[in-house]
Amino acid sequence: MNVERDDSGFLVDPDDWDETLAATLAKEESIDLQEDHWRIIHLVRELYFQSGVVPELRHIMKRLKTELGADQATRKYVYHLFPYGYGQQACKIAGMRLPRKLWLDV
Repeated sequence: MNVERDDSGFLVDPDDWDETLAATLAKEESIDLQEDHWRIIHLVRELYFQSGVVPELRHIMKRLKTELGADQATRKYVYHLFPYGYGQQACKIAGMRLPRKLWLDV
C-alpha cells in the first residue's frame, strides 16, 4: 500500500482512499466488510466531504435513524460492526485522518 499513513495507521490524506484500500484496511482490523459496514463507511466519507471534519458518531447515528430506523441507529449496532470503536476502526477504514477525540487521547 503506497499511501501515507500516520503512526496509528490513519491516512494522512483522505483523498488517497478508495474501496480497494478500504478492504485492505479492514483486513488489517480483522473485519470482513459487508453491506452494513459499507453503509457506515460511505456515510462517514459523505459527511466528511460536506463539512470538512470527521463526523462524530452521533451524526452518523442520526443519519442511520433517518435512513434505516431506530434499531440500527444505536451505538450497539455500530460497535457490533466495528468492535474496537467507531473512531478507531470505522473512521480508519473510511480513510479519515485520526479523529480529533482520539488525537487528544494520544
